[in-house]
Amino acid sequence: MSKLILAIESSCDETACAVSRDGREILADVVYSQADMHALYGGVVPEIASRKHIEKVSLVAEQALRQAGVRREELDAVAATCAPGLIGALLVGANFAKAAAMALDRPFVPVHHIRGHVAANYVAFPELEPPMTALVASGGHTVILDISDYTHMQVLGTTRDDAAGEAFDKIARVLGLPYPGGAAMDRLSREGDPGRYKLPHAGIRDSLDVSFSGLKTAAVNLVHNAAQKGETVSGPDLAAAVSCAVAETVVPRVIAAAKQRGRRRVAAAGGVAANSTLRAMLQRECDRAGLALYLPPLSLCGDNGSMIACQAYFELMAGNVGTLDQNCFATMAASEDVCRFDNAL
Repeated sequence: MSKLILAIESSCDETACAVSRDGREILADVVYSQADMHALYGGVVPEIASRKHIEKVSLVAEQALRQAGVRREELDAVAATCAPGLIGALLVGANFAKAAAMALDRPFVPVHHIRGHVAANYVAFPELEPPMTALVASGGHTVILDISDYTHMQVLGTTRDDAAGEAFDKIARVLGLPYPGGAAMDRLSREGDPGRYKLPHAGIRDSLDVSFSGLKTAAVNLVHNAAQKGETVSGPDLAAAVSCAVAETVVPRVIAAAKQRGRRRVAAAGGVAANSTLRAMLQRECDRAGLALYLPPLSLCGDNGSMIACQAYFELMAGNVGTLDQNCFATMAASEDVCRFDNAL
């Protein structure tokens, strides 16, 4: 019997809601973005994000149900992202979803945000099934995962400091590019020479972990030092150099992870997975290694409700159901089940 799930995503600055049937079939996906508002400050302001979620969450949920042609009482479960993310923002979506689940007498399914990003590939590619290796790269996360099944995964590598998307955003800011900086950096990089500026590529010895704080600092200092001398830095060349540095740091480790675990499929997800340099390098290296690569469309790379609705289905089928005591968490490894921590503070 098919399962209809309404899912809320509010981990950062998008208020999103989707309705799915059996996970992979998305009946509606509504996203309200706060990007224009946070652009005034050059980055996400957590308090503003939380307040805007409060204003919009019921509206996007109602709109999603209308688009899907689904009545509330037809839902089989209600889900929400509960970790990781901005804690105030997470609590808005989770509390709304818990209240809806209680009112409808339906299960509440807490979803891990990173698992949701992986699930964007299940929406985009109906034939895709675990096991596989996955790269999730975004403004808050850079992690390489071994996916053994839909709800079991192991972290093989992660950033020791800044996420790749954080580096893109901060470098974009010193270049005078609009927020969010990742897309602007990508567009600018296509006109540049990646070899003009030498930037660090920081990996951890004998590990699949990476580091991007040095890359961010080097690029920011390059711009500031040039300004102090009355010189200018080529925006396109620096954007191209940064994109190459990120890709050349991450891609070899993704390939190594797949070979280490004997996986034949690789998936990418998250906002940074929209970067054209990273996508091209992943495709080239996967082709060389004989690995099948799955890259979601750009519309599914950023935060959205579809990915949460999809993963919620697999969590529900695995019995990973939360209670009304379910808490939210700013940090949590993708290998951990969110609902196991429903009473933790």
